[in-house]
Amino acid sequence: MQDDIVNGITEVFAIGGPVVVVLSFMSVVVLTITIVKLWQFRSVRIGDRKTARRAIKLYKSGRLREALELLQGSPNPTAGALLRAIRGQRLHMPEAKVREELSRFAGDVFTELRSWFRPLEVIASLAPLLGLLGTVMGMIEAFQQLEAAGNQVNPSILSGGIWEALLTTAVGLTVAIPTIIVLNWLERKVDRLAAEMESVVTRVFTEDLMSAPKQDRAHEARSLDTGEALA
Repeated sequence: MQDDIVNGITEVFAIGGPVVVVLSFMSVVVLTITIVKLWQFRSVRIGDRKTARRAIKLYKSGRLREALELLQGSPNPTAGALLRAIRGQRLHMPEAKVREELSRFAGDVFTELRSWFRPLEVIASLAPLLGLLGTVMGMIEAFQQLEAAGNQVNPSILSGGIWEALLTTAVGLTVAIPTIIVLNWLERKVDRLAAEMESVVTRVFTEDLMSAPKQDRAHEARSLDTGEALA
């Protein structure tokens, strides 16, 4: 069984020639990038929505310390953005300055998460074209053999040349289709993270401070009074 598989793969390479070799290399690149991105997304817990939302609830209920501790222990980018937003809000920093810092943080995060997307896009676009190129070259060779046969035309010459030529197109599509699926899935994950981050951070800036617990408002009032006294 294994020998048949090996012989089949060897035959594909022999028939497809350099085009199949290049497409095979592309498939290895796609597989490598996919594994790296999956590991990266897992390490930052890109699908974690509970941590930031729970921290928002703690923050609203006046349990600021617990919210900050929860956010500091999470590698999720949304949690990191929320942590910066809450700190800026509690330090009474200008909203424009806080948003500028959040924009810088988000830009760094999404640049890192979207790294290696471009090679996947190139491979998804180039693989079918390479397969088509191999098919065209194979068809040219098949018709040359047909012409050389002259009056002694054997249908098997043409049919054999055609299926060998179409092999490269099949390989190209086999590489391109999974690449497109993986790329769209990865982009969807990043887009959902961006939407979640924007939603959570906006809730910090639109929070009605007058709805905060009385103890928390009293503490802020004492802090302001102390600051005015020192001034």
